[in-house]
Amino acid sequence: MLLFIALSAIIAPFLFLVVLRMSAAKGMALSSIIVILLTLTIWGMEGKVILASIFQGIHKTFTILWILFGALVLLNTLRNTGGVVRINQGFQSISADMRVQVVIVAFLFGSLIEGAAGFGTPAMVTGPLLLALGFQPLVAATIALIADSTAVMFGAVGTPVAVGLSNIPSADINFFKEIAVQVTSLDLLAGVFIPFILMVVLTTFSRSGIKDALQMFPWTFLIGIVYTGSAFLIANFFGHEFVSILASLITLIVATLTAKRGILLPKGEWKKVMRKDFKIAEDKAEMGILTAWAPYIIVVVLLLLTRVIPGLKQFALTAIDLTWTDILGVQGIVSKWEFLYSPGTILTLAAVFAFLIQRKSYKTFLQASKESLGTMKITAISLIATLAMVQVFVNSGLNLNNLNSMPEYIAESLASSLGAVWIFVAPFLGKLGAFITGSATVSTLTFSPIQYNVAQAIGLNLNTVLAVQLIGAAAGNMICVHNVVAASAVVGLSGKEGEIIRKTLGTAVVYVVLAGIAGFLFLNVF
Repeated sequence: MLLFIALSAIIAPFLFLVVLRMSAAKGMALSSIIVILLTLTIWGMEGKVILASIFQGIHKTFTILWILFGALVLLNTLRNTGGVVRINQGFQSISADMRVQVVIVAFLFGSLIEGAAGFGTPAMVTGPLLLALGFQPLVAATIALIADSTAVMFGAVGTPVAVGLSNIPSADINFFKEIAVQVTSLDLLAGVFIPFILMVVLTTFSRSGIKDALQMFPWTFLIGIVYTGSAFLIANFFGHEFVSILASLITLIVATLTAKRGILLPKGEWKKVMRKDFKIAEDKAEMGILTAWAPYIIVVVLLLLTRVIPGLKQFALTAIDLTWTDILGVQGIVSKWEFLYSPGTILTLAAVFAFLIQRKSYKTFLQASKESLGTMKITAISLIATLAMVQVFVNSGLNLNNLNSMPEYIAESLASSLGAVWIFVAPFLGKLGAFITGSATVSTLTFSPIQYNVAQAIGLNLNTVLAVQLIGAAAGNMICVHNVVAASAVVGLSGKEGEIIRKTLGTAVVYVVLAGIAGFLFLNVF
């Protein structure tokens, strides 16, 4: 009975959004009410703790909305300056094939943003870019979410590893490097197929069958090998912090060079998911390609500088700190918001630089801001409901009945009944945590002690179990409700969140199954 109650935060969103096809605003509002009532009446949470958790969720909503605003205002500013047209022409010069553009924009550029920023930022950036390239909105959102997966296990400069595993006994820099090596070793089986899986998902939208995807297998397999192989070498030589950044940069170079020369690519241009009303600009834009890309270059550079240079990082973290600590006096309920450190601030700043660098009026930025705010109203409601439920779920360990938190109760129940096949269960647990909390870091921070105890109890290799936890958490990023809400908002599909989850769910399951198989082979064969 208690297990069913704990699972309510998973069952209710799945039922309302995926099965009944409700909008996130309505479905998550109902889910939130159900979970809150159950935690109050059965789990024994006090009203004050629940209210503090709701306020925590509202505060976290503003941190996500700020990132969402930054991503939207940058894209809309570039639309108004003509930068998007020039960027599109740049991609056309590499390859007009939309399958190639998916790999370069969504997978590789998105991975670079993930390595620098995290926080669900990549899908908010690459989704609108795909839309600007002529992709149908549903395709853009779905592909952006699936593509933001392989890089997530290392997130922003290794945060899921360093922070997510920080509560493991004797965790130190050497331990983090060991885990990074193990993760990248296992991902040689799982992650190497993500570029091709993107092709399969992409071509299903055109109903053209698997043939159009199979044509891309040689090239996408090369990209998968280069990315996962680079990640493995970087983890071995440098550790966990720069895996996503360096691997995506190396692979971007390989992908661009091979695509321009048509190496391993089929002849012809595949454009079967282009919007009917979209027209490719034929007149060459006067703006230089570097000028057009300058705002995004600024984003990557500022993200890296504020996360790598200690003094600058400290300034960004402390100069404007909007963190809410011990909300309503409840110790431990905190919502962080270091304003200058937020990707939203950097994205917005890049939008300001955009109209300056591209020599346009400040009115282009003001108009972009107005357009961006206009698209965020419904999203705000959806996110508040989602994050209120999430924070009540996560904080449910603060109760009068001396029960573990709902996430811990679910994990321990699974461990007690499924220990014998745990290497296959472990990545699903990571995925489950990311689905609810929206964070690979929080999923790993929450579940890594349980993964540790199970591995110790049944004699599994600890590093392998923790590695598949991280891979599963990365896969969960594809279906996390608040990521889906944000990704749908930036492409103008608010209310279609359930449809997007139905598109991304299958890939997320395939990824964790591959992770489980890789873990099993490592334990029993290698």
